[in-house]
Amino acid sequence: MRMVDIIEKKRDGQALTQAEIKWFVEGYTKGEIPDYQASALAMAIYFQDMNQTERAELTMSMAESGDMIDLSSIHGIKADKHSTGGVGDKTTIALAPLVAAVDVPVAKMSGRGLGHTGGTIDKLEAIPGFSSEMDTSKFIKLVNENKIAVAGQTGNLTPADKKLYSLRDVTGTVNSTALIASSIMSKKIASGADAIVLDVKTGSGAFMKSLEDSVELANAMVEIGTKVGRKTMAVISDMNQPLGKAVGNALEIKEAVDVLKGKGPEDVRELCLVLGSHMVYLAKKAESVAAARQKLEQVIASGEAIHVLKMFIRAQGGNDAIVDDETLYPQANYHIAVKAETEGFVKEITADKIGVAAMQLGAGRATKEDEIDLAVGLILEKKIGDYVEKGDTLVTLHASKSDVKEVEKIVLDSYTIVYEETEKPTLIYKEIHAE
Repeated sequence: MRMVDIIEKKRDGQALTQAEIKWFVEGYTKGEIPDYQASALAMAIYFQDMNQTERAELTMSMAESGDMIDLSSIHGIKADKHSTGGVGDKTTIALAPLVAAVDVPVAKMSGRGLGHTGGTIDKLEAIPGFSSEMDTSKFIKLVNENKIAVAGQTGNLTPADKKLYSLRDVTGTVNSTALIASSIMSKKIASGADAIVLDVKTGSGAFMKSLEDSVELANAMVEIGTKVGRKTMAVISDMNQPLGKAVGNALEIKEAVDVLKGKGPEDVRELCLVLGSHMVYLAKKAESVAAARQKLEQVIASGEAIHVLKMFIRAQGGNDAIVDDETLYPQANYHIAVKAETEGFVKEITADKIGVAAMQLGAGRATKEDEIDLAVGLILEKKIGDYVEKGDTLVTLHASKSDVKEVEKIVLDSYTIVYEETEKPTLIYKEIHAE
């Protein structure tokens, strides 16, 4: 085969064969195909797209380019959840123990954060002693014993995707549904899950800003998952404002714990119940999604969800006393109120800007080398639809220093306050199932 023939074929709108896609992925991963030819193919895909079969073949080729984690020795149907990322998205921390509490094995591979979206592993490290570093045998052992383990992603998971993503990032080809969907799904499939529930965010703080684009991406990923033999469905959820009230590592852990105690913000609780219900149903632990939800609500009410959370923390070296004693979390030096400069109703909160504000405080990374301050972040005291008086606190900053004027300005700029009453946004826009 010749790479130029494959580029020309896709440039002219023809479908690539399994052999051609596999040959490209293997050659590019090994360094035998140069970046300029891979860039040309990515641009051809951007303009000509890929059909359902091509997308599935690209996904599997990228998944098979590195380690394929074999979870077959874990008893039962392994369920996983993937979020396309957003501000204040701490669902995994509450969702994994919640689903495990109804006997569904959750073997979760998670990553660190870069930019304004926080990583699950970073957040969990706000728990003193907690470690996500483990080999596959320990990972499997923990899931079989406790129904839950969360580990950092292996260094050799989907190397083809890592290489292609870096290239797309500098060649203007990131926003291709085929390439985004295959990138996400290759990691999920390589991670070994049997059932995958996708939380596709939409809105100002999401990768996909419009509902139409979010639905297109969700459909593409569900089609890929189904075609390669995984039970897959997607939920389109709102990211026009941060999820919950807390943004920042230790603060988000506290909020997730509150959800498992039957408290916490309503949007976080509801999203966990919706996503969890589908995970339980796909894992065949309930006859219907409604019955699955009922089981999840029962384990919260009975305290079983908190029991599983504590067991999970202990098993990975963490201090489970943190669940009942908030003084054990990393603590910020200063609590600074950002006050409303006018009265009215909150119409918009630009989630991206709130994420940037948290990053400026030290809660996120601008580069991979940056160190995170686990204690800092912010609490949204007012959200969309809330009424505020002039001088009311919109946001409380948890900061390591007292001079955070620049962050305060970012927060104020992110809020739009109007005189007309404003409705609270929809949380769940749509559910997408395999045909």
